[in-house]
Amino acid sequence: MPNKTLVSVAITSLKGVGPSLERKFNQLGIYNLQDLLFHLPFRYEDRTKLSPINSVKLGDRVQISGEIVSNKILFGQRRSLQCMLRDSTGFIYLRFFHFSSAQKNSLTPGKLLSCYGEVRRGRNGFEIYHPEYKEIHSYGTNSLENSLTPIYPTTDGIQQKRLRSFVKQGIEILNRNHKLVEYLPSEILSEYKLCNLEDAIQTLHNPPNCLDLNILNRGLSSFQQRLAFEELLAHRLCIQKYRKAPNQLLAPNIIFKQGLYEGFLDQLPFKLTNGQEFALKDILSDLTQTIPMHRLLQGDVGAGKTVVAAIAAIQAIGNGYQVALMAPTEILAEQHFNNFKKWYRPLGIRVGWLSGKIKGALRKETLQDLEFGTCQILIGTHALFQRDVIYNKLGFIIIDEQHRFGVHQRLSLRNKASSSVFQPHQLVMTATPIPRTLAMSVYADLDSTVIKDLPPGRLRVNTAVISNQKRADIVKRIKDACINGRQVYWVCTLIEESESLECEAAEVTSLNLANLLPKTRVGLIHGRMRSDEKNSVMSDFKNGDIQLLVATTVIEVGVDVPNASLMIIENAERLGLAQLHQLRGRVGRGNIQSHCILLYQTPLSRDGKLRLEVMRDSCDGFYIAEKDLELRGPGQVLGTNQAGLMSFKIADMQRDALLLDDVKIISESLMQKHQEIVDPLINRWLSDREEYANV
Repeated sequence: MPNKTLVSVAITSLKGVGPSLERKFNQLGIYNLQDLLFHLPFRYEDRTKLSPINSVKLGDRVQISGEIVSNKILFGQRRSLQCMLRDSTGFIYLRFFHFSSAQKNSLTPGKLLSCYGEVRRGRNGFEIYHPEYKEIHSYGTNSLENSLTPIYPTTDGIQQKRLRSFVKQGIEILNRNHKLVEYLPSEILSEYKLCNLEDAIQTLHNPPNCLDLNILNRGLSSFQQRLAFEELLAHRLCIQKYRKAPNQLLAPNIIFKQGLYEGFLDQLPFKLTNGQEFALKDILSDLTQTIPMHRLLQGDVGAGKTVVAAIAAIQAIGNGYQVALMAPTEILAEQHFNNFKKWYRPLGIRVGWLSGKIKGALRKETLQDLEFGTCQILIGTHALFQRDVIYNKLGFIIIDEQHRFGVHQRLSLRNKASSSVFQPHQLVMTATPIPRTLAMSVYADLDSTVIKDLPPGRLRVNTAVISNQKRADIVKRIKDACINGRQVYWVCTLIEESESLECEAAEVTSLNLANLLPKTRVGLIHGRMRSDEKNSVMSDFKNGDIQLLVATTVIEVGVDVPNASLMIIENAERLGLAQLHQLRGRVGRGNIQSHCILLYQTPLSRDGKLRLEVMRDSCDGFYIAEKDLELRGPGQVLGTNQAGLMSFKIADMQRDALLLDDVKIISESLMQKHQEIVDPLINRWLSDREEYANV
């Protein structure tokens, strides 16, 4: 196959890959030889050394060899096959929970095995569960590997050993017929001391045992850093490509209307903070450009992002364009609708509302108003981009808590303006502060504005970490708060990924609290209630008819009840820092001192203890976000909806943060001077995921 590109060599060209295995490779994003070679190990094991059995320690991954002494089936909670393996220094057990009679019959006493696996503690001594093993004919080192062993991301039906054999075939084809194309210019390789691409690929698939295993497993070898650099660069270029695409539609030129601006400010009962004014300056400047605005507005809970968005929206409306504001939940969307209606009524601006519960004649009327242009701003949930929703002249999109929406959902809303000659400006808002490393990568297509100050008079929420054993004391605090005219949240969480179990726990908790506090009006809200039920409960809580609201994390975002001054979060150790910070932000929204109690179950894990300490010691959302990234990693911080831009093959946002500044500089240079390599680089690393950058 001389002169063929790696992309043109189908995965089925490999010996042993038929249609069934091809489908499994496709699940891993592997369609051709280039995909296979860039499917990189996520860790390595050292099988080049033999460990005496008496030297192994708990948690070690070791290569051992020995003679099978016994072989028996054990019946306990789970049926298992146990073999005792002995060498001249001692013995260890091999345990198999999934085995066949043929496997049992092959592991007979007297046979010699070479095994690799993790040492665990068993009832009668150390054990290795499901070791990789092979029969050997004599003791010695002839059964050992010559290089470190790569461990790959895989899927059902493609075991590690089999995947390694296919990668070996791929390397052989590369060496016989191909050369990996080096896209990065030689001056960049030299200036940034980057090793050769082919050397990096060959080494990472077959690393010599002289390499430091610890450095490799931390992803810090020069070979891994070389590839991480190129992968981050490809992601950055993909985003820039769509920002600067020559066929991109122009955005509307929204001219600043001083009268509308002053009219809006005059009816506000407060003055804008410096942070809000600076944010507005950035946004209003963007709106006057014909390049579509893509701006991220960050601000901690209560920083006043919604008011900033409302002022920007009236400028678009004043220029004859429609605005769409999308929020992730009906509760939050309806809260926005009520606020905007109150702010816009004196200005004569018509506000529309659309959600799943709007049906029949009311929905039909709203859609007609939108299509004719009499509805100037439409607020709602994902209903805003359904097929029958047609905008007359959509010029500005606001997405609140945008990390809650999948990439395709945001793309669908933007495409609602595709029939127009304009591409709408986009403002995305979040009260979940984004760590710098994520902002520079995943949100690299967005210009970022941060509102750092909070409204005057806003007091820091006092946070206490208290054991669940002191529950009776907490109930007394609730009673005292309600007697003093304050309102309280009690948030129920469960570790199980089950909404029904979480709702059940909330129902039980609300009944228990109602029994313990007979004079307190207790309400309940959870995700399995109908929208009208949830809205009715929230309305009663806002109006003070409910004193104690028992809720699941459904109240995490956007609910605003200034009189609520106490929050109890049950099983707080089970939640991530960002979610805890969001929940705590539901109190402290008035001018009275508020408190948040983090109830935990013992024993606390190390990470659980660290999270609760961070929450107790800080109310700074950006500090908390950095700590969240540090403890959980970028995938969990962003959530699965963000997988479009976060499924890196080798790069790690936390580990490789120091590369991002250089990546930014080089991406600008390549876009200007080496346009010809931009698409090939993107295709190598992102292939079919390019559309995610075009949101």
